[in-house]
Amino acid sequence: MTEDSRSRELAAALTATRERIAAAEAAAGRASGSARLMIVTKFFPAEDLARLVRLGADEFGENREPEAGRKVAQVRTELPEADFTMDMIGSVQRKKARTIARWARRVQSVDSAELTEALASAASKALDDGHRSTPLGVLLQISLDGDPARGGVVAEQLPALAEQVRGHDGALSLDGLMVIAPLHGQAAEHLAHAQRIAEDFRRDHPEAVELSSGMSGDLETAVEFGSTCVRVGTAIMGPRPLVSP
Repeated sequence: MTEDSRSRELAAALTATRERIAAAEAAAGRASGSARLMIVTKFFPAEDLARLVRLGADEFGENREPEAGRKVAQVRTELPEADFTMDMIGSVQRKKARTIARWARRVQSVDSAELTEALASAASKALDDGHRSTPLGVLLQISLDGDPARGGVVAEQLPALAEQVRGHDGALSLDGLMVIAPLHGQAAEHLAHAQRIAEDFRRDHPEAVELSSGMSGDLETAVEFGSTCVRVGTAIMGPRPLVSP
């Protein structure tokens, strides 16, 4: 595929996905722009990230470090004036907290006291040495089925973890919640449950406005049930490449 044809392919997919989100907002009676698009670029090269930035996309997510850090560094060098953000959306090893704190706007997968402490320490250092200028955003990951292999905490554990994050004010910012729908069951049922949890959570933490839910296959349902950020990979990037970068 040529450079131009790949850019055209991404542009068409980006337009189609934005139209899906806009239609879902309208169907749900929500304001235009209230559900943002986050493009998940895992397994695709930094060149694709740069193409999407040139096409006007500005929110991205990655599952793996150091792949994410390398991509961000490459694109910021290539496009120094570009204004885009990258979130860590996958499980985080505590030993990688220091490097993640240097490039991530947010970590969307915080699910333990130990990880919170590691991120707070890393963010504080990144602020001190100039690698970041704002606190590291945190989304607490909800587990709807209690499956430890998929990460997250059950709703009853959220208050204690939230207070721990708030205890690191200045280094961390409690921005909201993230959910990955369980593998089994109806997406609508799961995402409605996540919405109820988020509404309850905001009563005690009104600053935690984000609910990151929904992916390529269920983004309309996620928008219906309050998602502020849909994480879309395949619908824009296409099938996973045979060889990852």
